[in-house]
Amino acid sequence: MIQRFFIICFLLAYGQGWAQAETEVYLFDLELNNGKPLLTNPKNISNNPGYDNQPSFWDDGSVLFASTREDQTDILQFNVNEGSTSSWLTYTTAGSEYSPLRIPGKKAISAIRLDVDGLQRLYEYDVETSKSTPISDLKIGYHVWFDNHTLVATVLVENRMDLVVLDLEENTQNTVYENVGRSLHNIPNSDLVSFIGKKNNAWEILSLDPLTGESKKITNTYGKEEDICWLDENTIITGAGKKLLTKDIGSEDGWQPIIEFDQEEINNISRIAISPNRKRLAFVAEESVAKIIQKQVRDFNQRNLDGFVSCFAEDVLVTRFPNEKMYQGNDTMKENYERFFENVESSSVEVVNRIILGNTVIDEEITKVDGREGHQVAIYQIENGLIASMTFIFPDGPLTDAESIVQEQLKAYNDRDIEAFSETYAQDVELYQFPKKLNLKGVSKLKQQYSSFFGSTPDLNCKIVNRIVIGNKVIDYESVTVNGNLVRAIAIYEVKNGEITKVTFIQ
Repeated sequence: MIQRFFIICFLLAYGQGWAQAETEVYLFDLELNNGKPLLTNPKNISNNPGYDNQPSFWDDGSVLFASTREDQTDILQFNVNEGSTSSWLTYTTAGSEYSPLRIPGKKAISAIRLDVDGLQRLYEYDVETSKSTPISDLKIGYHVWFDNHTLVATVLVENRMDLVVLDLEENTQNTVYENVGRSLHNIPNSDLVSFIGKKNNAWEILSLDPLTGESKKITNTYGKEEDICWLDENTIITGAGKKLLTKDIGSEDGWQPIIEFDQEEINNISRIAISPNRKRLAFVAEESVAKIIQKQVRDFNQRNLDGFVSCFAEDVLVTRFPNEKMYQGNDTMKENYERFFENVESSSVEVVNRIILGNTVIDEEITKVDGREGHQVAIYQIENGLIASMTFIFPDGPLTDAESIVQEQLKAYNDRDIEAFSETYAQDVELYQFPKKLNLKGVSKLKQQYSSFFGSTPDLNCKIVNRIVIGNKVIDYESVTVNGNLVRAIAIYEVKNGEITKVTFIQ
């Protein structure tokens, strides 16, 4: 009965075009080591609860970004060369500012203003007086200055953004490409601007000549990561999860990793910027996914319904493991919890174990409802600073010594003993990618696949970083060494009659 009540979510309202996820701006010193970027001296230069985003460099020693204060978003300038001081450049009570850029040849910035009445326009702001004047009446999402009178901008059109070149002297505007992303950059040592094309299933990085309107493909993005910047005219940097990667556009090689951050607070790297002298790099990272989960636990325990449901996406999907849909959407969820709080005198959730991998958090929880104690596991997946899906595991499988058989297969795996390894699995075993993609079925196929794998990985070793046992299921957070590389994954093992019948992987 208890599982009906621990399904949580609601709508987080956000301004047009900007989801107000908790984000921070990080700044690094940048140098080249044997031609490869090296990041040192990290600083969290926003260090502010709420939304901090869209960094750009005013000059080599100062960074502009949008930052939340007093329930609105203004433009902040962080001065590295002046003792790391900060100063506010805007304070518009009628709206909020986003995406600041220095206007060439002026002591002024341009920024998108989202007014409280919903009007979205691009304005110029004097950095000394904060006086603002409108630049265009188009509904601009993102922009870059080609020169002091030519703008390349994304304009909101229905459910997409189109690329438009604006000549402010001639008062002309020309749409040059439909369906583009938010990342716009001047390509160093060229008269070109880069943008992201989203017409095709594989997103593309393209160049644009703003004078002719001609565009050419440069390369594909890394997956669906649309935030890039240019280290030089041949080298692109992008972010993905907790990693920064680079691509030499003159090489046949793919994207190469620069660095992967172990810090819990750096997630979903985006909005990358490089200083004019190429000596500093800034990016945006989302707050720790654990902080998001802990907030919803705290608000539930405090019976703060509004705070609790604000942690979840509007179309949150709630399932019973592995993929049995319970319901979807915050309206139904809010109704459930309103009834729950009305009908239950006391309730609490205590997290007794937690696994974190990328945007996935798995909590082992002890629940109490009017004195009745329960045991459950919740799998949370976070997107854009909100809980996008939640899957519950309850201890309702057949009673079995699941942990011992899982430990037996782990030993065989590390010994690369294919016979002992395959004997721990049922004949009709199934291997899935969470939540429901079937990758393999049958012990014969498992034996064939892992036999080849064992033979090609002499240094193979799996260590259990963390483990949760619930009913007939064992959830292992695994760190695996494979041919000199370290891979982390989560495996959910299901055991029946002394055999592993199913494994679901989360990577």
